[in-house]
Amino acid sequence: MAYHLLAATYADEVPLGISKDPRLSLKKAMELEQKALALDNSLALPHALLGWIYTLMLQHDKGIAECEQAVNLEPNSAIAHFYLSMALRYAGRPKEAITVAKEAIRLDPIPVSYYYQGLTNSYCLTGQYEEAIAAGKKATSLGPNNLVAHAFLAAAYALHGREEEARIEAAEVLRINPKFSIDYWAKTIPYKNEADRELTIGALRKAGLK
Repeated sequence: MAYHLLAATYADEVPLGISKDPRLSLKKAMELEQKALALDNSLALPHALLGWIYTLMLQHDKGIAECEQAVNLEPNSAIAHFYLSMALRYAGRPKEAITVAKEAIRLDPIPVSYYYQGLTNSYCLTGQYEEAIAAGKKATSLGPNNLVAHAFLAAAYALHGREEEARIEAAEVLRINPKFSIDYWAKTIPYKNEADRELTIGALRKAGLK
């Protein structure tokens, strides 16, 4: 599990926009996660994170397969379901992602912010903006310094035509990371479908982020 946790630190650098070299960060994360699984292939969380790493590398089918294996190993793991929901969402299957994300929330007696942030984006991708905003508010209330939660809520507001509230959330993103770059995010968020990327990035630009 120590190798798994170290792998998570490298993997998290990429979507948070703090990696100096995203490819190198993912390479290190992959090596560490594979080492964790070589020591114990029955652990669900390393399989789940490995699935997320594959997703970040745009190998979506492998990502889903690893996350599904994690869920099969630990059917009551909220985190395994969370990673599977992310893999499905970025693979262009947001409706399925919503179902799995809700299961993650049901399984965790005290759901954390990032469970809701993914749900926010999935609702945006399915055109359910009211639901996206509700999930985004929950995500940001649970994690006031969760940059991704504020970004997805900003996108949800922008897509729903609530531009003033979108700009408030955009300001929160810049409070957390003054160096936030849409160009960086556009290159690293691992959407399989270009239309999904354009929808999210376009909404962030509408919210005032650059």
